[in-house]
Amino acid sequence: MSIQTEPFDTVGPAGRIDCLVDWPDPAQPLLGWALVLHPHPLHGGTRNNKVVTTLSRAYAQAGYAVLRPDFRGIGKSEGSFDQARGETEDMQQLIQAFLTAHPQLDGKPWLLAGFSFGTSVAAQLYSVLHEEQTQPLPQLLTLVGTAVKRFAWREVMLPANTVVIHGERDEVVPLQEVFDWIASYRIAVTVIPGATHFFHGYLIELKKLALDALQQMSAETTL
Repeated sequence: MSIQTEPFDTVGPAGRIDCLVDWPDPAQPLLGWALVLHPHPLHGGTRNNKVVTTLSRAYAQAGYAVLRPDFRGIGKSEGSFDQARGETEDMQQLIQAFLTAHPQLDGKPWLLAGFSFGTSVAAQLYSVLHEEQTQPLPQLLTLVGTAVKRFAWREVMLPANTVVIHGERDEVVPLQEVFDWIASYRIAVTVIPGATHFFHGYLIELKKLALDALQQMSAETTL
């Protein structure tokens, strides 16, 4: 199956939002769409990060059109780093623009995922969408190498079907920090033994876990 990538830009509160869309093979059914968010922009994070592209390809191969935006100040995206607050606003605008441009996807299931700093934006975006109730919520929220607590500008709510994946040997966000943060939500953490923050050598395992979670979600929605 071949994945086709094309640019998709829009304008947010701080200016241009530069994004790529990974489209699944045209020969397979288009099941929905996804948004995958990258790590810290001031520490080299971009939409081309290996964890981000691994998740994106997994979702695209499963039949989802996947948005991979660059946050403010990265690539051709305009604006300055805003501690996840402005980035969350940008993602709201990106979603609206994308669904307006592709009405065939409006109302279809969608997935929200983030890696590292991107988990904070993803979790806060979910919380904002839940409060505003202006559009359907994602059917699956996936947090990889989660750093929500470090960059939260607001309290977040997490759906019961949130998937949290972390490396046992994460040197950036220690595993215990994640356990301490997630405890009050009563959500399980899936640990990849031996994996560090960037999952070097463990991307195959990460992809499998992401697809397993997607398959379980699909099975539950068809019951």
